Amino acid sequence: MATYAVGDIHGCFDLFRRLLDKIRFDDGSDNLWLVGDIVNRGPQSLETLRWVRDNHRCVKFVLGNHDFHLLAAHAGAAGAQPGDTINDILRAPDADELCEWLRRAPLAYRENGRLMVHAGVLPMWDADEVVRLAEETSAAVAGSEWQEFAKVLYGDKPERWLPTLKGADRWRVVINALTRLRVCEDDGKMILKFSGEPDKAPRGSRPWFDIPGRKTRAMQIVCGHWAALGLVRRDDLLAMDTGACWRGKLTAVRFDDNAVFCAQNNGC
Repeated sequence: MATYAVGDIHGCFDLFRRLLDKIRFDDGSDNLWLVGDIVNRGPQSLETLRWVRDNHRCVKFVLGNHDFHLLAAHAGAAGAQPGDTINDILRAPDADELCEWLRRAPLAYRENGRLMVHAGVLPMWDADEVVRLAEETSAAVAGSEWQEFAKVLYGDKPERWLPTLKGADRWRVVINALTRLRVCEDDGKMILKFSGEPDKAPRGSRPWFDIPGRKTRAMQIVCGHWAALGLVRRDDLLAMDTGACWRGKLTAVRFDDNAVFCAQNNGC
C-alpha cells in the first residue's frame, strides 16, 4: 500500500494515465492525493472528472480555482474564458450529476501531519482554523444558495482576512486564499494577480509559505497551483504544480519514501 500526491492534472487525462502506469498504481490498495485543478486547459476534462468520481474510494482531492470555474459556469454565473476546455463537461449528459458531486468536494484535507490545499494558506491561520474555515465555506458551496453565491464568487476583495467578515466576503477570502494564493504581504494581504517566479514577486510581498511566523509551519502543506514555482520539497511544503498543461510534467510524490515520478507532456 502506498499513498501518492499528484500535481495539477488540468484535464490531461492521457498524461495522468501514463503517470499512474509509471507508479504502477493499484486502485485496490494504493491512494492518491490530488491537489486540485482536475479540469480545464487540457483536452480531456470530462474523462478526468469521471475517473476521479468513479475512483473516489482511493482518491482524496481538494477543489482548485479551475474546478470552481467549472462549477460557476455550470451555475450560469461565469462565462467562457480564453483557453477553457470545460465545454465537454457542460454538454455531457451527466453534467448535472458530475457538478453536484464536485460541489461537495472539500477545500482542505488533513491527515497524518499533512494538510492539502490547492494554493496556499494565510499566515495567521493554524491548521485547525484552515480546516474549520474550509468546512464552513464548503458547506456554502454545497448548499441550496450556491447559485446566488456563485454570482459573487469572483473578485479580489477583501484582500485581508478578518474574523468579523460575514457571508460572501468571508467565503471569498477563504476561497481566494485556498485556491488562488501565491504571494502575500507579511500581514496577510493577498496579492492575487501575480503568477510569476518567486524572486519576481511584487515589492513588499513574498511566497505565502515564507511569511515569518506562519502558523502552519509545523506541518507539511501539500499544494499545487503555482507552475512557475515548480516542484518544491521541504519539511513544511510539498508544492506539486510542474506545468502539466503547459508542456511540462505531471508529477507524483510517494509519501513513504519521498520518491518522485514524472510523466512528460509532449502535447496533451
